[in-house]
This record gives sequence, C-alpha cells and structure tokens, in this order.
Amino acid sequence: MSFGQTLRGGYGCPNNIVRSGFNQPFRPREAAPEVTAQCCFRRLPCVQRWRGLDEIPADWGRCVLTIGVFDGVHRGHRELITRAVESARRRGIAAVLMTFDPHPMEVVRPGSHPAQLTTLTRRAELAEELDVDVFCVMPFTQDFMKLTPARYAHEILVERLHVAAVVVGENFTYGKKAAGTIETLEEAGHRFGFEVDAVKLLGEHAVTFSSTYIRACVDAGDVAAAAEALGRPHRVEGVVVHGDGRGRALGFPTANVAPPMYSAIPADGVYAGWFTVLGPGPTIGTVTPGTRARAAISVGTNPTFSGRTRTVEAFVLDGEADLYGQHVAVDFVQHLRGMEKFSSVDELIVAMGRDAEQARTVLDAGL
Repeated sequence: MSFGQTLRGGYGCPNNIVRSGFNQPFRPREAAPEVTAQCCFRRLPCVQRWRGLDEIPADWGRCVLTIGVFDGVHRGHRELITRAVESARRRGIAAVLMTFDPHPMEVVRPGSHPAQLTTLTRRAELAEELDVDVFCVMPFTQDFMKLTPARYAHEILVERLHVAAVVVGENFTYGKKAAGTIETLEEAGHRFGFEVDAVKLLGEHAVTFSSTYIRACVDAGDVAAAAEALGRPHRVEGVVVHGDGRGRALGFPTANVAPPMYSAIPADGVYAGWFTVLGPGPTIGTVTPGTRARAAISVGTNPTFSGRTRTVEAFVLDGEADLYGQHVAVDFVQHLRGMEKFSSVDELIVAMGRDAEQARTVLDAGL
C-alpha cells in the first residue's frame, strides 16, 4: 500500500457481541420498545452502525437525533452529542447520531474534499464512547443533496427516523443549497411534533472550536492547539508499509505509516507522540496491541537524502517489533522542531538522538 491510499477496515465488537457493520445487512439484536408511561428504552447491548436508512429496523420507535459531519468529534461536537444522549435518556428512547459519507463538500464541489481529521471508523468509536445507541452514516449522493428542506424533514426525520427531538448546532443548515435553517427546522418541528435544540457553539479564548479551525492548526503543525480543541491529541491512522530502510541502518528503525486518502497530516517536522497498534492480537516483539508507546514522529520528505515522497514515520522509543502490515495509530502531542536538511549523516544521527530524548521528556511530563 502506498502513501495516501485509502484504507478500508471492518468493525469488531468486544466480548463476542455482534454489531452491524456499515456494509453489511442490519441484524437487529434487541428491538427498541415503544415508550409508554410504564416502559423505558433498554440500551442495546452494542452500538448499532447503519449505512443508510434501509437498515432501520421495521419496529423502530422514536429517537433523539443529532446531525452533522462530526469530523474530529471535537469538544463542540461532544457537547451536541452529550445533549442528544441526555435528552434521549430523559425520554427513555434511543440516541442516534447521523453523519455523512463522502464529505458533503466533495459532492457539492468535486475536488474540494477537506483534510479528514477522523476516519468513519474512528468517528464511530468516539461517538460510542459518548453512549450513542446508533451511528448512522448517510450516503451523501446527488439525490440526497437535492432534497428540499421540507422533504428532508418529512421523509428522513419524521417518516424514517421518527424523531422526538433534534439536537444541532446553532449554525446548522440542511437541504438543497443549504436552504434549511434552525427556523425552518423549528417550523417543521411544530408541524410534525418534534422539538429542536439549537446548541450554542463552543469555544475558548475568542476561538470557536470547529473542524475548520482544527484542520488549520494541524496544517500549521500546531498540534497542541489542535489537541486543546479536540480534547485529545490529533491522530493519524494507517498501515505500516516498507520504506527505504534508512532509519534501521542509522540505528533508529521507524514504522512508515501510510494513512487513508484525505488524512489531515501535520506540517513537516518532528513531533513527540504516542504510537499504538490497533485492534486485539498477540504481542509483536515488545509492542503490545492496544497499548500506547512513546514515539518520535517525523513528517516530511527526508531532505537530507533528497527525498521527494512525503511520509509519516514513527520511531518507537521503548519497543522493537516487525510491524509491517499492522494497522496503527500515531497521536501527535507536541511539535519539537521543523524539518531540516543536515550536511552529513552523522549530524542527522545526533539530531535524531536529541529528538528521541526530547520526545521522551515531553511525553513523560504529560503522564
């Protein structure tokens, strides 16, 4: 797999619980009962993941819905999702998160797909940590894009999802040419009997937390500011592929990570961060899957060797393993220095040693 190639992963569910994947037929495990004064919604044993509305169970009851791309699932997004979950719990019904694939911008203006802060898989995992009951991915097609606000509200929210309440940001728009607004959604709510909760955008220090802001931080290499808005370090996932092998020859073997297409990659430079082999599995060398390890991470073209291909390479500080083919995550904690072209290999080796020790100091201080 080459750098920038799209990764496609399946979905697992711990403790032998079956879950519906985005690309598999939905198999209901436990129907959501209709809410009465004597009956409360029972949490599903494992979060359901739907792709499109055809996977809605035939006996689906009412729900509280939150809508958005949710790229990054940042602190502002978490406020929306938490509000939706709390509203659903009060009502005794399911909490549903609806997102879109591909990114709406790619359909509205082909070629304008923004850098992606989180894959769909990662987005689902983060949403599930916030206790949503259903993670629903709507294919954002030309037909979907052309739905008028009235049809969007009636056909999707009312007829298919049976919403009791919709929780969205105060700048939410929907429908053809984004003609739907909070006001039109509230009008639909009055007509069809659902509530609308428009949540004020979250921010600090005169900065509103948004995916656009976080992408700008990542692009500038300010991973600390990105982490503040995300509520966690920015993560890049990918498969470890074969590189030039120079790191091992220099005494610093690195994992060359090939991320999915559109991944938001930090600016060229060296970073302190965490390296994790994702998923269950046996220990690989001294690296245990699911356990994060300290790492010094290099992003760039290796100018000392006149490289032209931009790569993401992680040197695991306290581990040694053959990681080729493993699906891994790199969490960027702090920018250490810019990418430099050194006059000799010996000078590069000295700098790499300093980078490793500085990364260790930074990461140990944050434990």
